[in-house]
Amino acid sequence: MKTDSMIQAEVMEELKWDPSVQHEHIGVTVLEGIVTLSGTVPTYIEKFAADKAALRVGDVRAVVEKIEVKMPDHSKRDDSDIVKAILTQFRWHVQIPDDGIKVSVENGVVSLSGEVEWQFQRQAAERAIKGLAGINGIFNKIVVKPSLQPQDIKKQIEKALQREAKKDSDRISVAVQGSKVTLTGRVQSMAESQEAKWAAWCAPGVTVVENKLLVNANR
Repeated sequence: MKTDSMIQAEVMEELKWDPSVQHEHIGVTVLEGIVTLSGTVPTYIEKFAADKAALRVGDVRAVVEKIEVKMPDHSKRDDSDIVKAILTQFRWHVQIPDDGIKVSVENGVVSLSGEVEWQFQRQAAERAIKGLAGINGIFNKIVVKPSLQPQDIKKQIEKALQREAKKDSDRISVAVQGSKVTLTGRVQSMAESQEAKWAAWCAPGVTVVENKLLVNANR
């Protein structure tokens, strides 16, 4: 188990190693494995990248992100310009149903709302705008609205598992509670575990997949 000082040193090294982060103005403190990032970066996407970099370090329990976005004057954008840029991104992105998503911007902070059918659409909407100039933050309030009842979701996932993992489908149990899917049982490889998880994510309305499958390569 690493000490807090070891974790701090490794997080700082990871921030330096990541070319997408300007680490010079980011401070790192660690207490009981919990990393706090502070300071400033010029873009929102760098703020996001710094958080990801810290989470990659072993023995990090959690990251408290207090980084502020302070853009140079030439990068600042009017809120109306940001809205137009976001809507353009959505129109050109094949995975985003732009007619179901609403956008509001205040002082560079973006709020996304509305309803979509799949979790990947919700995630795609946020990913599509992270790199836009002028954005200080993003609140993703998009709701994944199921088009199927829980019992129907369960049947659809089980059918998908039979198609994609015939050898192990009878060893996988699927439980659905609301929009959460839990997979239990045993599979032969980590690849089959990931395939089963992906099959569950493909069901419309699913927002959480808890993969409790055990890998038993020796059976």
